[in-house]
Amino acid sequence: MFLKSIHKYCKTEKKSIVYFRLCESYRDEYGTARQRMVISLGRLEELPNIDDKILLADRINEKLKGSPTLFKSNINNAVEHLAHHFYEQIITKKKLDIGVSSSDDEIVSVKLNSLKNKDAREIGAESISYQAFKQLGIEKYLSNRGWETEHINLAATHIVSRAVYPASELKTVSWIKENSGICELTGYDPQKLTKDKLYGISKKLYEEKEGLENYLSCCTNDLFNLQDKVILYDLTNTYFEGSMRNNTMATFGRSKEKRSDAKIIVLAVVVNTEGFLKYSDIFEGNTTDHSTLEHIITKLDEKHQYTTKKPIVVMDAGIATEDNIQFLKTRAYPYLCVSRSSIKKYKAVDENLPVKIMDKKGQTIELKRVNVEGDGDNYLWVKSHAKVKKEQGMHDLFTGRFEEGLRAIRNGIDKKGGTKKLDKVWERIGRLKEKYASVHKYYEIQVDDNGSGVATFLSFKNKTQTPTNINAGVYFLRTSLDWMDQKAIWTIYNSIREIEYTFRVLKTDLDLRPIFHKTDDASMAHLHLGLLAYWLVSTIRYQLKQTGYNHDWREIVRTMNSQKIVTTTFINEKDDVISIRQCSEPSVKVRTIYEKLNYKPKPFSKKKSVWHTEEFFKNKHVTNQLINDG
Repeated sequence: MFLKSIHKYCKTEKKSIVYFRLCESYRDEYGTARQRMVISLGRLEELPNIDDKILLADRINEKLKGSPTLFKSNINNAVEHLAHHFYEQIITKKKLDIGVSSSDDEIVSVKLNSLKNKDAREIGAESISYQAFKQLGIEKYLSNRGWETEHINLAATHIVSRAVYPASELKTVSWIKENSGICELTGYDPQKLTKDKLYGISKKLYEEKEGLENYLSCCTNDLFNLQDKVILYDLTNTYFEGSMRNNTMATFGRSKEKRSDAKIIVLAVVVNTEGFLKYSDIFEGNTTDHSTLEHIITKLDEKHQYTTKKPIVVMDAGIATEDNIQFLKTRAYPYLCVSRSSIKKYKAVDENLPVKIMDKKGQTIELKRVNVEGDGDNYLWVKSHAKVKKEQGMHDLFTGRFEEGLRAIRNGIDKKGGTKKLDKVWERIGRLKEKYASVHKYYEIQVDDNGSGVATFLSFKNKTQTPTNINAGVYFLRTSLDWMDQKAIWTIYNSIREIEYTFRVLKTDLDLRPIFHKTDDASMAHLHLGLLAYWLVSTIRYQLKQTGYNHDWREIVRTMNSQKIVTTTFINEKDDVISIRQCSEPSVKVRTIYEKLNYKPKPFSKKKSVWHTEEFFKNKHVTNQLINDG
């Protein structure tokens, strides 16, 4: 129930007077949201403060529900006296169908043939996402920034929708209005929802990017007692559909999705080992990975102003250029990366056999500390047996394709109309060697001609003595850290897989690719909305992983979608239409997720409304009379 103010003009006092009513929301038998007055509270001149008036409504609601007052010291005598007075009126006049604690009121004779279930909507995935939204305090942050309640509710609706059902704004509106119960959680009126309002709230959220990102970074550290001793930095890109003539950020570049035909944009993120974002930035599509590190580290210094020990920066080989490593040294950042160059002159620190460990998939990893001639950094020699198999498989694949290409050239020599000129044949062989540079050196190729510059035959054979690559599956980790246990060094670097999972969630689960927006502002807002949705996902998944529940986000959403919210209507013996809106009981799997997250298993308690027969027919008579009277 809520307090509602009504303005009426008083002819006696010749001015507008404010009256207050205690109202409640309900759904009629057709599922339409309506409001009705429970009781008129009058002018409430005894309570000049608006906060006291709101407190009065809350106190009456507490009495009707039978719930105790948590903070009695905040309620003055006038509020308590009026609350008791209006409560007695509601009970005496039977103004309300719920809240009266009588077991007889719950026993109703109904007509079974009249029972109907309708307006069923998904609520489970929306529930945990919205509770994560509340847990992170995003609502409170936006409120402190001066946002109106309606805009906060719309923002919550859009962020949760992006996490649960990532789609275009147009499809999101249809999903919210037809499939989801998210608006019943956030309180936003779905009838007001349009794609343009979703576009607008996305841009409004993007204006809060820097402050909101800083707040969420600190909030997750406080919630889960994290210290950010290690940060992971990497970049990805996503492509656009369309020409993007009005988008200055979208340019052609090296697409990691092999979309050389489409313009792209680069997304850079810094995350901790738990998968929470620390910083994000967006660059033009032709930006190289290694050119962004200095900018990112400078921004991190400005944001966090590390006063104690700085975190270890873990990065991939594409970023770890010599200039970037020297920059990290000047900023006193410890680092760990894969060496870009192929190291040949190195010496083991000790003569012991390599330390063997097992990764998460049960595959063998060999580790050995080595010193590199002329380099003061510490290096770890790593040999992955899975990488050996992968490289061997790639070698076999390239070998097969190289031989297939040679056979195609030979067929061109033999068939009519094929390439037969000697220089053209060698040109084709040269292009094939360039394409498969790693395998052509193992082959002897011979082209015969008739002395007139026309090839007559091509033969090739694999050399019988193919050298064994002793460095197969070997790479080197480079670090400024003092020597510690080899497994600890490898484990720190292996945490970079967390940022790979972050990109997978963003681009696949949260549908950041492709981008269809035509302008810079819309594209930035789209990417930022995906990052905000990722905060909800990472908060939920981190808490679940702490309890041993390691399913991916799409599987969590699929499981939670089995919980629905539905309206049940039936007619009692007085021919009154009774409507009950409530959540379905969570299944075993759904309840398990709720318990692991320590979230409420039901988003809200059931809502009951009654349409009395005499009131219905009275309204119907008035309607008919109006129609008959024209």
